[in-house]
Amino acid sequence: MDGNNRSNVANLPPGFRFHPTDEELIIHYLNQKVFPSSNHHLMFSIIADVNIYKFNPWELPDKALFGENEWFFFSPRERKYPNGTRPNRAAASGYWKATGTDKPIIASVGSQCLGMKKALVFYKGRPPKGVKTDWMMIEYRLLDDCFVSQRPKGSMQLDDWVLCRVSHKGKAPLAGGYLQGQEMAIQITIGINEYDHQLPTMDQMVGLESEELDEKVFQEGSPEYPPTPIDTSVREVLKSIERVLSVGALDELVMASSSDDAV
Repeated sequence: MDGNNRSNVANLPPGFRFHPTDEELIIHYLNQKVFPSSNHHLMFSIIADVNIYKFNPWELPDKALFGENEWFFFSPRERKYPNGTRPNRAAASGYWKATGTDKPIIASVGSQCLGMKKALVFYKGRPPKGVKTDWMMIEYRLLDDCFVSQRPKGSMQLDDWVLCRVSHKGKAPLAGGYLQGQEMAIQITIGINEYDHQLPTMDQMVGLESEELDEKVFQEGSPEYPPTPIDTSVREVLKSIERVLSVGALDELVMASSSDDAV
């Protein structure tokens, strides 16, 4: 990947977020990619040039120059058939399938059509028995009459560049595992859930003497709480709660006694 592009991304200001509109993607990025001009060189340097059809979608986030919940790429498209205009949607271990027809992108001022977009979903396997995944893509392209193709007759190249906006429903697992921080969160959640069934609710704890609390929480073989070993740290926390409750009850007795003496 271009080292200059990565350097440009590294110099972005703190707190920078990339949330362009459809119109901005067409005018300031895709159009400038297809018809480059010197004064717009840095405008699209945070979008990587990647042929997305050579990879599985979960491999793409690592190849993006920038992105958090969605990733942007300039990608070429090839024809499915030599004499047709239908794009080849096969990609690595599956294929991208369109979920509807092309939708026009209309300028915010006036009624000019700037380009087209299409929504697609990734399926693992081969059609027609592919398995639908949670990976999605919006593909942006310029209008066919924006330029005259200079490709030789019989070329399989359909478009030099389209702009692809790849995303995943929920948290997206990467090729090497989880997104940064997700694996830790999952481990913590699992650790907490291991003890969820051992601890009584607050309603169950109210009104219990300390010995009854010990039996509820620690007694082996209790039908309500299965005999699962409790971590030492959890046991210490419960003991601390017990001591606080006991001290609180003692304070109430002392205060009540003082009130009686005063009367």
